[in-house]
Amino acid sequence: MTNTYEKQKRLHHDVTNVGLRAQATAVGLIQLCIELRQADVLTEAALTRIKAAIGDELAIGPYRRLASRDHRSEIDARLDQLFSGEQKVGAADALDFVTETDR
Repeated sequence: MTNTYEKQKRLHHDVTNVGLRAQATAVGLIQLCIELRQADVLTEAALTRIKAAIGDELAIGPYRRLASRDHRSEIDARLDQLFSGEQKVGAADALDFVTETDR
């Protein structure tokens, strides 16, 4: 196991224990990042790192049954849409990354 992987797993555990899986928290974070980026307070590089951290969590979290390069690309594309303000965060099931064949 790599040090980065272990750090990410520890962060996942800590975030889960705090209860930050709530959709309201995610919506708030996305909106905050959009506002900070529009105000030129948050650089594009910083936003990329934030999205990468979220993508890492989604890729290793218990909600993913299958980890592959294609699925990671899908996660990254969805995060890009969310953080650009192009896609609204709706019901949690609308954001489900597990396909019907995975169920």
